[in-house]
Amino acid sequence: MARTVLIVDDHAPFRARARALLEAEGFEVVGDVADGESAMVAAHALQPDVVLLDIQLPDADGFAVAERLVTQADPPSVVLISSRSAESYRHQLVSSSARGFIAKAELSGECLGLLLD
Repeated sequence: MARTVLIVDDHAPFRARARALLEAEGFEVVGDVADGESAMVAAHALQPDVVLLDIQLPDADGFAVAERLVTQADPPSVVLISSRSAESYRHQLVSSSARGFIAKAELSGECLGLLLD
């Protein structure tokens, strides 16, 4: 059974590319949204296995959204993404409840799968 994914990013072209890439690699993308509040609503409604979550959103900090997501009953795994490198967020990533981090330029189903296994 394919892992289900919710993509949260404020750039529609990235969401479309990420969807195509992940679906081609066997993931089932159940939704995509552009901001933190929509992420909370969609995660509750869709119950994805994974939330691929941009750190810089127009209405919220991705780290704060991740903290809210993991407090839900049966929480999804949260993987943070950014166009910046992990080094830019080094201290925040250490204390984050997210499962991991992937730079947008390096996103692949293989990278996502490795973080989830």
